[in-house]
Amino acid sequence: MRPAALDWSVENCTVSRAMEILGERWTMVVLREVFSGVRRFDDMRVRTGVPRQVLTNRLALLVERGVLRREPYREPGSRLRHEYRLTAMGMALWPVLVAVLGWGDRYLADAEGPPLSVEHRDCGAPVRVELRCADGHAVVDARDALPRPGPGARRLTA
Repeated sequence: MRPAALDWSVENCTVSRAMEILGERWTMVVLREVFSGVRRFDDMRVRTGVPRQVLTNRLALLVERGVLRREPYREPGSRLRHEYRLTAMGMALWPVLVAVLGWGDRYLADAEGPPLSVEHRDCGAPVRVELRCADGHAVVDARDALPRPGPGARRLTA
């Protein structure tokens, strides 16, 4: 049976558009650092081991695309530098980062367990990503969801 998805164009796919920004190997690592409060270039470079030019390019792209913004700062006796802060668009990536972290913890952690945990500030319980439909039902498995053309879908012409 031919999948119905083959009748629809993917030229305006938002997954593809998102991956143009997020798909490079180091992007989520850079975002992990900023979400953890590491905002300065040299601190990121040392903590992550990202090559200098790669980090420069990643940060420039994330600023250009509106995920991060540059904030000037100056240490006494030093030149003006910039640190990186999340924009509203960047903050909206938090569930994505937590989902990637959860997947990595489940399948890729060392035998002694994951090196990072995320806890709810108020109660200390672990934070996890959970999918729900707009009516509040849990979506536990991919088979519980049905991809359908959205309002921006474009039918392929023969």
